[in-house]
Amino acid sequence: MRMPHLLYGLYERRLATSLPREAMPRHVGVILDGNRRWAKSFGETAATGHRRGADKIAEFLTWSEDLGIEVVTLWMLSTDNLSRSHEELSALLDIIEDAVRDLAETGRWRLRVMGRLDLLPERLAAALRDAEERTAGVDGLQVNVAIGYGGRHEIADAVRSYLREQADRGASLEDLAENLDVEHIEEHLYTKGQPDPELVIRTSGEQRLGGFLLWQSAHAEFYFCEAYWPSFRRVDYLRALRSYSQRERRLGR
Repeated sequence: MRMPHLLYGLYERRLATSLPREAMPRHVGVILDGNRRWAKSFGETAATGHRRGADKIAEFLTWSEDLGIEVVTLWMLSTDNLSRSHEELSALLDIIEDAVRDLAETGRWRLRVMGRLDLLPERLAAALRDAEERTAGVDGLQVNVAIGYGGRHEIADAVRSYLREQADRGASLEDLAENLDVEHIEEHLYTKGQPDPELVIRTSGEQRLGGFLLWQSAHAEFYFCEAYWPSFRRVDYLRALRSYSQRERRLGR
């Protein structure tokens, strides 16, 4: 049974005030899942679901700002998604381009593009690079938009970048094999310079990472929410943060 509106608002406010600010994550990663199933439940097209999901992003970032989150990573398109039908993918790429451009035009958030832009249409790749450049000087919430992203691809790109850097310095293969370590890869990840995510949220009830931030999420807490992304509410976010704050994070110690 659904809670009456007034009681629901009271519950949400109490939940928000009960969160210990000192226990909030600095970096939250979100797998934006369920757009198509949301649309299907209303008899709508996949494109309608993707559009509604895109409309949710600015709202979510505003919630994150209010809660003092420093970094948000949004997985908007995976490398696997690129194999979808031409009709759906074409519409989805247009929606993503519009969404990222709209985020940049607010001037509120500093955007960082993560992913294999070489796998995307050049027009979209150029629009993403432009959004990143236009917001480079913005202070406040950092927003990573993972588009054409796969965790395995990211690790491979990081290793490749490190090897090229060392080759330019004249390092031999033997030197690389002897000295390569964890921190060298970390310094070449898409998220270099940012804290690793402490909390990863996936909407739509699916309970898997699917390749999201494979390296960075080694010590993250995971929260799986039943709501489809277009229906994700502030109270769902608050519940995820409450769950996070109640966990004992030993980090292997």
